[in-house]
Amino acid sequence: MCGIAGFVDPQRRIENEKRVLNQMGTQMSHRGPDGSGVWFDNGHRVGLAHRRLSIQDISPRGAQPMRSHSNRYVISYNGEVYNFCDLAKELITLGHEFSGDSDTEVILAAIDSWGLVDAVSRFIGMFAFALWDRIEHRLWLCRDRLGIKPLYYGEADGFFFFGSVLQSFEALPHFNAQVDRDALTLFLRHNYVPAPHSIYEGVSKVMPGQLIEIEVTSTATKLIKKHQYWCAEQVMLNGQKFTGSVSVMTDQFEALLSDAVEKRMISDVPLGAFLSGGIDSSSIVALMQNLSNSPVKTFSIGFRESEFDEAHWASRVANHLGTDHTELYVTPKDALAVIPDLAKIYDEPFSDSSQIPTLLVSRLARENVTVALSGDGGDELFCGYKRYSGAEAMWSIIDSIPHLLRRFGAGAIRKMPPRILNICFTWLQPFFKKYGASGSPSDKLLKIAEILCMPDRESFYRDFISHWKDPASIVIGGTEPAYLLGNPPDWTRDLGFLDAMMVLDAQTYLPDDILTKVDRASMSIGLEARIPLLDHRIVEFAWNLPVNYKVGNRESKLPLRHMLERYLPNNLINRPKMGFGVPIRDWLRGPLRDWAEHLLDYSRLKNDGYFHADAVREKWSEYLSGERDWQAYIWDILMFQAWLDEHHDLSYQNKNRTIGQ
Repeated sequence: MCGIAGFVDPQRRIENEKRVLNQMGTQMSHRGPDGSGVWFDNGHRVGLAHRRLSIQDISPRGAQPMRSHSNRYVISYNGEVYNFCDLAKELITLGHEFSGDSDTEVILAAIDSWGLVDAVSRFIGMFAFALWDRIEHRLWLCRDRLGIKPLYYGEADGFFFFGSVLQSFEALPHFNAQVDRDALTLFLRHNYVPAPHSIYEGVSKVMPGQLIEIEVTSTATKLIKKHQYWCAEQVMLNGQKFTGSVSVMTDQFEALLSDAVEKRMISDVPLGAFLSGGIDSSSIVALMQNLSNSPVKTFSIGFRESEFDEAHWASRVANHLGTDHTELYVTPKDALAVIPDLAKIYDEPFSDSSQIPTLLVSRLARENVTVALSGDGGDELFCGYKRYSGAEAMWSIIDSIPHLLRRFGAGAIRKMPPRILNICFTWLQPFFKKYGASGSPSDKLLKIAEILCMPDRESFYRDFISHWKDPASIVIGGTEPAYLLGNPPDWTRDLGFLDAMMVLDAQTYLPDDILTKVDRASMSIGLEARIPLLDHRIVEFAWNLPVNYKVGNRESKLPLRHMLERYLPNNLINRPKMGFGVPIRDWLRGPLRDWAEHLLDYSRLKNDGYFHADAVREKWSEYLSGERDWQAYIWDILMFQAWLDEHHDLSYQNKNRTIGQ
């Protein structure tokens, strides 16, 4: 696991190129504390930087940037290709020889033998890399199928640059770090910046499953084409639907997941797993322990607040499976102490509050291991989120009501004061809780009023999962740009609603929220997180299962449950789902209030000039009074303000400058 960065400078705007490349590497040293390297082609002005976290072949033979044995390619690569041993055996029969045991060397040989697209299509893993073709004078950027590993890029007047993290661009002279106000509106809607957008103008994300081809001449760079070598919707739409028995399905799924887990247990450094006690992480740990001759190291954190604590379940699962378990009960003081670190760790504004426990459990694991397997991905594959069933049930009701009547009902709800709504509709609280909705009846009913008039289910779902409903009215000078959830393609209508929600989430919420959260938290302390459930073979298997194989009898994740029954008793499997959260709602009115007041100061909001200060302060006042539960809205603003503090100097010094000025 590593960090990569680099640039193409055909017009010779940068002096001391290797010094700048080293500085780009230094900006992401947390991703690769074990080594660094740079490479520069003076003829075509192409530079690659690399920071190394040594996992496989920790000797100098695995150092990067690395040249292929043919000398045609140079690569800077972040990630793991787990089937590299199998690929190496095949490549040896084709005449290749390997000097080390790193997957990087195998990747280069595979590209030499099969070509880039065919080679990448054979890789099983998580990766992002930059590849320079010295013959064709092409720079290629590649990101894994599900977007587990990050990769940003930008262009300014012929100068092209890229990197694993935005901080690496701070080393570039005159980098334009101006906040993209349109992207900021998307952040307020979703608590993350959806790809391909980034928080900075002129900087984009490589999309999951994408190859970007850049032509390099003596005077300019030109983005030739974006190739989609793996496409989520094609898997969902064109796969052969499974028709076998539940028993056969479970056998096939267990075999696939066992292989995925076994491949991710290959490591030359200590390895363990996150264990929350939920179905996903318990499944991964059960298979790890089944494949291991010694107790697997597992890690969990707990909270004294019972609403947020799963540690006792994790402990019971660990005891049953026989793992070497470590747990840490976190006090509010412990959790609050990491909040000042968040803006630095997350190089874009990011406000999923589960970032806090994710960072804490990563730090706990890093004290003992360098690699940790995670159970992320099961919800998007096997219909695990409560919101799926809630959204489907709600839309089926809404869609059956005449549009005029819906508008009338929405208007009636909006006219009632929140206090009256709470009094009159307290009896609805159990219904909301059943589908994972928190907050008062008034908040939920007002949310229903917002979605009653939605014209179609795709618009309904976007609104259903949104924070700020009209973020362009809050961001000064901001307009919501086009992106997948805002402009769903026609193919979503060919799917059932549950399938459509899962595949849309897999292309947006999963890479831009869940995987971003895990990657930044783990890599901030040099821990590699591996995610077996997002092996693309598992994804393709899951999306070829009809919905009734995934959810039924009020239970979701049926393939995981059926498999886990072979390893755990039912009382450790069939229990209510809990989120991985912290009590932000209470903290903002208590120990975090002074911190929040500072970031939400009216004068500061006015001077910064990003938000309409009156609207933000109104939300804050209503939240403090208990009139409305604006927790998610307020946390979004706070995380942007904290991020702005961390990156203030860069943003303001370079506000009106571009590369070359």
